[in-house]
Amino acid sequence: MGQLTTRSDDHPSPRGTTRSTAESSDLEIITPVHRDGAQMWRVARDSGTLDLNTSYAYLLLARDFAQTSRIAMLDGEVAGFVVGYLRPTDPGCLFIWQIAVDESARGRRVAARMLDDLLTGLPGVRTLETTITEDNAASQRLFASFAERHDAQHRIEPLFEESDFPDTGHDAELLHVIEGLTPGS
Repeated sequence: MGQLTTRSDDHPSPRGTTRSTAESSDLEIITPVHRDGAQMWRVARDSGTLDLNTSYAYLLLARDFAQTSRIAMLDGEVAGFVVGYLRPTDPGCLFIWQIAVDESARGRRVAARMLDDLLTGLPGVRTLETTITEDNAASQRLFASFAERHDAQHRIEPLFEESDFPDTGHDAELLHVIEGLTPGS
């Protein structure tokens, strides 16, 4: 079994421990620092499906939302990321804004592992929310399996309609709500 350890002093473990996995000895899930934002932007750009924000936004996200985000490192490069935030009106609710995995790391359950690690690091979170377009079957499966793995309730409801977006060509976003998460699950 390989060890997942922190890469350097720039990436301290959020819990001060190493994490191990039987699935891959060369992949580590860690908290980002601002310098990781550039590689997060690259992964988002190369995904071809995410709404791409400016590179500046990813630098800020890696800095200001580090505790509610994770990156997957593979061979010294960011191979995936999840960015979330605690909802200001409900700090027990984690909203997942973006999640992406580089093509080089697909098939390793990287997205699921980042979500699980993030939940472990946020013991006050009881609800997870995200929005997913109706045609994004991969993300729908990811969050449905997350709910099942954590024995939580999963419901889907409308949130943003196509007409809500000022730019054309943006599909409606359905809100996925996963409730009943327990600490350390």
